[in-house]
Amino acid sequence: MTNPVSTTRSFVILGMPRTGTHYLEELLNEHPNVLSNGELLNPYDMKWPDRKRLLRGDRELLELAYLNFPGAGKIEVTHVGCKINQPQFQERPGFFEELIRWPRLQAILMLRRNTLESLRSLAQARQSGQWLKFDADADLGTPPQVTLKIEVCEAYFKAADDFHHQVWDGFLSENILTIEYENLLGDSNACLQSVCAFLGTSAHQRPRRNVLQRQEMRPLEETVLNFSELKRHFSGGCYEKFF
Repeated sequence: MTNPVSTTRSFVILGMPRTGTHYLEELLNEHPNVLSNGELLNPYDMKWPDRKRLLRGDRELLELAYLNFPGAGKIEVTHVGCKINQPQFQERPGFFEELIRWPRLQAILMLRRNTLESLRSLAQARQSGQWLKFDADADLGTPPQVTLKIEVCEAYFKAADDFHHQVWDGFLSENILTIEYENLLGDSNACLQSVCAFLGTSAHQRPRRNVLQRQEMRPLEETVLNFSELKRHFSGGCYEKFF
């Protein structure tokens, strides 16, 4: 474990599944002074080999993340963070309230313009078992087509809306930065500079080596087998915009 200097600042990357949180973390971890240690609440995250940590209380777990974090070999860490996806808060009630009480915590909220894209990507990853693709990887093939139940879509859309508002309401405006997945993919350097400015650390460029790639390039109409059924169901409602 590493003992941080007193000036170490804390941040958290938040988002629904498949919204680019892992990609942003990979980019930030290329910065010599920034360290983000994966999914704090995921018992299978390789950056946290001790699963027994999840038996700790909420405050103790945050102290582990921000005061006694794994160092990853970095000497001068000025900003330390972790990432938490929305379902993990559901598995640990009360943790969000403890999180927002952490002193001077800065939050980066990742979201996709179309929440259906996030759900489609999640369903594909669960079906194929392929969660990440780097540019140096061999061709992993075309992701599978998926069928999404209406009730699953309804619940997921509402969960995303509720979570985004929970985050926006939970942090002061100066302590939260919202990044769109599409902007991160389209101009990662610009997004990275925005994040560095928000955190108050030096500017940093995206590495040119082995970066994460988007796995699915086809439109929703070609990847969701019952797209027409879903479009009819949500027509005229608040989620019509996703179709």
